[in-house]
Amino acid sequence: MKNELKMTISADIANDSFVRSSVAAFCLPLDPTLDGIEDIKTVVSEAFTNSVVHGYDNDKSKKVDLYVCLEGCQLEIIVEDRGCGIADVDKAMQPFFTTKPEQERSGMGFTLMSTFMDGIKVTSEVGKGTRVCMTKKIVEAKHA
Repeated sequence: MKNELKMTISADIANDSFVRSSVAAFCLPLDPTLDGIEDIKTVVSEAFTNSVVHGYDNDKSKKVDLYVCLEGCQLEIIVEDRGCGIADVDKAMQPFFTTKPEQERSGMGFTLMSTFMDGIKVTSEVGKGTRVCMTKKIVEAKHA
């Protein structure tokens, strides 16, 4: 059975905890491990924060779209903005690359997403925005 969540939320960094908690709660029926839930929360936070900070330069009047789909044990998460876009996606996905070093950004967002998820695809066009699609097979927690 397919279960879907769609959300459009203001590009306000204060909404990060709501976004990550909402996605984590949506995944709970699959009974993921605690580590699995933490991984999901981390990647959602990274993708949302990238949209706010890099895509929109913290313009709270903008919107971020979030789509989550559970089908069987497969999770798909899409975070999309219509911000400035990424000129070189391959370069942006390199560890420690950041366009905001003055804000003490670590440049590890895409690296974390790649590490914690089974798949990640980033598409972007300068001046039109960025779409991050991540997939993961949810492993059920083992109960004693």
